[in-house]
Amino acid sequence: MKILISDNISLELFCKNPIKILEKSNKGIIGVLKNKSPIFYVITPYILKKIFDLECNLLDLDKTKQQISKKFSMHPQWTPDKDFIRQAALWGITLTEEILESELASFISYWQAEGCFFHHIQWQQKLARSLQKSRSISYMSQKKRDITYIPTPDQTVPNGFRGK
Repeated sequence: MKILISDNISLELFCKNPIKILEKSNKGIIGVLKNKSPIFYVITPYILKKIFDLECNLLDLDKTKQQISKKFSMHPQWTPDKDFIRQAALWGITLTEEILESELASFISYWQAEGCFFHHIQWQQKLARSLQKSRSISYMSQKKRDITYIPTPDQTVPNGFRGK
């Protein structure tokens, strides 16, 4: 990782009051020079923390990329990506609601028992299709007619038709 430093100071000036000089720096990083060549760099704790956090996040991203690129069997900690609804739309599956915990738990428990191995993206596609199918079935069951309902005929005759 390279860090650009815009503030340089001589060793003699830095030794007189290092804390004050570091506080006055623009970016919290100073190059200390002796005979116009750097001998060491000074970094504030805040900047150092940002660097470590950045490094840590990059390592985590590498690990997740490695995990996602391999096939794996379903496990209880699996979750779809944050933009799952958008991805499902790209696959031609329109999901209007977020995933319920019960839907995800049902999906995971079913596929855990199956023991199949798929890539992360394939698991997401399976989940999208599963949600589409289960939600359409529940929607159709809600629209069913009540078979015990007996309609009463309308006794009015519209204009233009012969009546009694």
